[in-house]
Amino acid sequence: MIVLGIETSCDETAASVVRDGREVVSSVVASQIEVHQEYGGVVPEIASRAHERAMLPVLDRAIADAGIGLGDLDAIAIGHRPGLIGSILVGMSAAKALSWSLGVPLIGVDHVHAHLAAGFLGVETAFEPALGVVISGGHTTIYRMDSLTDLTRLGSTIDDAIGEAFDKAAAILGLPYPGGPEIDRLSREAGADDRAVELPVSRLGKDSLDLSYSGLKTALLYAAKGKPTPPRIPGKPALVPEPVPELTPDRVRDLAASFQRAAVRALVLKVERALDRHDDLKMMVVGGGVSANSLVRSELARIARERGMVLVIPEMKHCVDNAAMIASLGSVLFAQGHRDGLDLVAVPTTAC
Repeated sequence: MIVLGIETSCDETAASVVRDGREVVSSVVASQIEVHQEYGGVVPEIASRAHERAMLPVLDRAIADAGIGLGDLDAIAIGHRPGLIGSILVGMSAAKALSWSLGVPLIGVDHVHAHLAAGFLGVETAFEPALGVVISGGHTTIYRMDSLTDLTRLGSTIDDAIGEAFDKAAAILGLPYPGGPEIDRLSREAGADDRAVELPVSRLGKDSLDLSYSGLKTALLYAAKGKPTPPRIPGKPALVPEPVPELTPDRVRDLAASFQRAAVRALVLKVERALDRHDDLKMMVVGGGVSANSLVRSELARIARERGMVLVIPEMKHCVDNAAMIASLGSVLFAQGHRDGLDLVAVPTTAC
């Protein structure tokens, strides 16, 4: 079974040919990081126009690298939700055109769910019922997975996703975009003190499996730049915020490490809480851009080791948005008999 995957949900234009759901025959990703760097984040209109320019060259290269012709394809898988609507529409147009012109099935794939298929690319690990953890720039969600296509959401962020929080924290500290890798790099530098500042670890109550990162981001802002001056109350002395230390390179490094420790600790608490409630699960499946973070990888590996679980986590090249994961999950859906028509719609939100 040979499936072409197409992914354009945010700022990566990607195409990949995958054989039998796991063998990556080709994978091409055109990044837009340089395009959006001056803005400190993804600008939707610019992203969709960049997808338009990159789409055909990326598709041509993916087919050429695979050493096949378009007539060898059995299906076209497209990430049609969630994401930036304009960006998704570019990939959808290409996928529908190929599906119609080649006379092969079109398979719509949920981008978030596809992240959980990324760890199975190129490996022989058999799937078992698992705890699924998607951690990316736009999503932080914990699932019970009874199969790759049978997911029950247990918890998710109520505000910022963990990757978004990393990028915003980096902006506060004056670090370049994308900020997540910069914070991770600084946290691993010699002398980095991840307890230089005690930042809050969100819990949202003893029963909740949801996460929150907005408060942590605000706490970092105050630690880095001080609290705002309170309004003057007539008849009372003016309140003056406490001064904060100068934001030297060493201070930035320590704040980055302190932020990373608190952010990952909040995730670990919810993963452990979920596993305590679902103790029949023998596998943990992780996906999304933040699964490339060194502390995330070591902490989740520790949990899996202590609980005797199999940890499935993507290779670094498959952590970020890519089309191989779209083709992989699309292959599973295709084998199950799933088909979509040309009336498949782009959806900015995930199903569950």
